[in-house]
Amino acid sequence: MRAHLHLLVTTSLIGLPAIATPALAQIDPSRIQPPSEIVVTAPTPLSNVGEGALAFPAQTASDEELERAHATDLTDYLKRMAGGVFVNEVQGNPLQPDINYRGFTASPLLGTPQGLSVYQDGVRVNQPFGDVVSWDLIPRSAIRSISLVPGSNPLFGRNSLGGALSIQTKDGKSDPGYEIEGSYGSFRRKMLEGQAGGSAANGIDWFASGDWFKERGWRDHSASEARQLFGKLGWSDAMSDIHLSTTYADTDLNGNGLQEMRLLSADRDSVYSYPDNTKNRAWLVNLTGSHRFSDSLRFNGNVFWRHIRTRSFNGDVNDDALGENVYQPSAAERTALTQAGYTGFPTSGETQANTPFPKWRCIANILLNSEPNEKCNGLANRAATTQREWGATGELTLETPIGDTKNALTVGLNYVNGRAHFTQSSQFGYLTSDRTIALVDGPGAFADGTQDSENAFDARVNMTGRTKVFSAYALDAIDLTDRLHVDLSARYDRTTIRNRDRITPGGGSGSLDSDQTFDRVNPAIALRYAINQALSFDAAVAQTSRVPSAIELGCADPENPCRLPNALAGDPPLKQVVARTVEGGVNAVVAGIRARVGAFRTTSRDDILFVTDDASGFGYFRNFGKTRRQGIDVDLSGRIGAFRLTGHYSFLDATYRSAEEVDGSANSSADHAAPGFEGSIDIEPGDRIPLIPRHTFKAGIGWDASRQLSFDLDMIAVSSMYARGNENNEHKADGVYYLGSGKTNPYAVVNFGAEFRPVKALTLFAQVSNIFDKHYATAAQLAATAFDASGNFVARPFTAPVIDGERPLVGSTFYAPGAPRAVQAGARLRF
Repeated sequence: MRAHLHLLVTTSLIGLPAIATPALAQIDPSRIQPPSEIVVTAPTPLSNVGEGALAFPAQTASDEELERAHATDLTDYLKRMAGGVFVNEVQGNPLQPDINYRGFTASPLLGTPQGLSVYQDGVRVNQPFGDVVSWDLIPRSAIRSISLVPGSNPLFGRNSLGGALSIQTKDGKSDPGYEIEGSYGSFRRKMLEGQAGGSAANGIDWFASGDWFKERGWRDHSASEARQLFGKLGWSDAMSDIHLSTTYADTDLNGNGLQEMRLLSADRDSVYSYPDNTKNRAWLVNLTGSHRFSDSLRFNGNVFWRHIRTRSFNGDVNDDALGENVYQPSAAERTALTQAGYTGFPTSGETQANTPFPKWRCIANILLNSEPNEKCNGLANRAATTQREWGATGELTLETPIGDTKNALTVGLNYVNGRAHFTQSSQFGYLTSDRTIALVDGPGAFADGTQDSENAFDARVNMTGRTKVFSAYALDAIDLTDRLHVDLSARYDRTTIRNRDRITPGGGSGSLDSDQTFDRVNPAIALRYAINQALSFDAAVAQTSRVPSAIELGCADPENPCRLPNALAGDPPLKQVVARTVEGGVNAVVAGIRARVGAFRTTSRDDILFVTDDASGFGYFRNFGKTRRQGIDVDLSGRIGAFRLTGHYSFLDATYRSAEEVDGSANSSADHAAPGFEGSIDIEPGDRIPLIPRHTFKAGIGWDASRQLSFDLDMIAVSSMYARGNENNEHKADGVYYLGSGKTNPYAVVNFGAEFRPVKALTLFAQVSNIFDKHYATAAQLAATAFDASGNFVARPFTAPVIDGERPLVGSTFYAPGAPRAVQAGARLRF
């Protein structure tokens, strides 16, 4: 038997005990709770859902609910079932989405502002370098429960601007027995999971699980494979609990990103360029423990160590070749080709009209180390990151009455020490007809700034970074009356970042050397008031912050602008981002249906934005004014007879509140010298932030036809969102120089699942995703395109006008396409 813990909102709001709902080895449909219930959240990342009585409402789900949803991984479940969550699939891989909640992001992509924190058994899994979250490192089979905490909750520390996701893993007592699950489906997707757990009378328990994922992928050149292992060994008695867990992941992922709108329309499986490969290998060791000294005093703590190695190889278009003459080699270039042993190059007459994929000038300029940065239309970007991190957290909770009031005071200390080594290089090459990058060896092969060109750039990075974080926090949970509960909390964080440049050491212009320290105290107050068991109110005011990441500090010098993610430069100080949230809501239970209506406003000051540099066309990170995300959330869940119902609606108004100038070269409203040329756009207060939809609606209905048969139908509907590059919301297509609307279209995707349990231990299941085969996009970006509608490379789409030696380009809208209809079927054996 597996304990399935849910805290109903009306129960928790008036301080009654938690209600434990068992989930049998053969699932009893009548006892399964609807997903993503609103519950009282854990007071700190170390605590399990249900411990304490914090007034912040949270969404929670168990592993049974992930299984019932037939979710590919944790992010797939959040995308389909969690209220207020939407995804931007910028990477184009199912295991690498950007997860957004209330307009804040947890992303695996370096350089993306990270506004959500993620914890696994009390360990913050945002990585030291860039605060990114690699979702592919979290094994689905090891998840016991998840809790999505809203708002700027300071107890969850850095990056919790919009919320935090807390993951609790399984152990031998919560999940005894054995289980194996396998499935096969569209795009040759194969998934295999296994788990085993148990406990002994002497208090020892053990658990182990493994996950394997492999697919060809629905887009060209997008095969991926992921392997994950998890193990936990523990001992507990009535007073103490100690567990040692290990997580291992080895993944090889291909995500080929956005595609230009005309090429996507012609072939939805196509990619703009490839390869775009990321390989991760990670280890996490975590020792957790708790001890109750008395009925009023208890201790929780953990010590962890982890190691992450990431290697990426991206074949990209070199935008610097657009507008240049990349065709017929000159006499000097033909001589260089001949001396290097090349044959077959044209002696005259090569033009854009007769050469859809030029290469000879690129090869010659690499051999001469002259202008490959302008004559090579391909660029291979390699990056390697090695990260090590260890830390410890300890907290004491004292439960003691003060007069007639109940009081629980928690105080804690945390220390984390992280080290990272990051290297990056860019190698010139040329595009082939199948959109890969052919590389060439020679003196000018790498972008190291030595080329004999006025626009030569140095894309090399070799830096080490060390981050130390000390934190102290406190939470005082007070029951002022049997109806009114108040939480007072605060957290102090002191973060020291020490970067060292191995290419240009010593500091100064162009060097990455820096030593910076950030500290801040972030407070919060939350309360809830229960009218009765069926109606209650909650409200909170909270503040939290995030410090600039190493990659942002490495590209913050206006005198040395860089092109992310291809290079870093010097780093004058950036301020930490501070977010303040005010929110409140009403919770009700009517005829067995749980409902919550809430409103929130989060204002971020000193937000970090990538700003254009007019003189160079590059850019840099800088602090600017503020942004605001405000909205309304409506959540419903419950059961009517044999039917399970869920519904989530979010209205999100995410806007800039300060003026700023950013790059807008592909935006029709930019201050161009003429259409098609580089330019900037002005952000004004009230402009909507790109890639954030105003409306998100999710609905689900499940029918337990019998104890053996059940069906589930869920839908996600998302309104349009502006593309990156359209921050001023003013782009208009003209069909000549500017293509596409500069925003996505609204979409709705419907999914269907079924389960059949012929015998107690066996479950057969099938999942159909996007059953109506909807064509949709989850993200968009404005950029210059290197190809015509037929897919041929075009360096100079227009012959005139010529201004300061430059020619106009075609700006287009690029989209992140959503996956087409897919079917996955499998079996689960539990005993």
